[in-house]
Amino acid sequence: MRLDKFLKVSRIIKRRTVAKKIADQGRILVNGKPAKSSSSVKAGDELTIQFGNKTETVRIDQIIETTKKSETNQMYTIIDEKFAEDFSNPFDD
Repeated sequence: MRLDKFLKVSRIIKRRTVAKKIADQGRILVNGKPAKSSSSVKAGDELTIQFGNKTETVRIDQIIETTKKSETNQMYTIIDEKFAEDFSNPFDD
C-alpha cells in the first residue's frame, strides 16, 4: 500500500493530501530512510513522522484497504512519541 494511503486509512493523518505533503517534504522515515508519498509500506515497517513539534514512531502491524474508525488501532502500534518542547504550564504544581 502507498504510504500516503496507509496514513489516511489508519487515520494517523486524516487527509491524504496532507499525508502526501508531509511525506514529500521529507518529514516521514520508513525504516530509518526518507520516504515519498508513493513509497510502498508493508506490515513490520517502522514509520517516524514529524508533525511540527511532535515526532511519533509507529510500527505497522496490519495493512487493511478500508477500515472503520474503531478498527484503526489494529493497523499500527505507537512505539514512541516525543515533543521538541514542553508546553506544560510551569505554574501547575
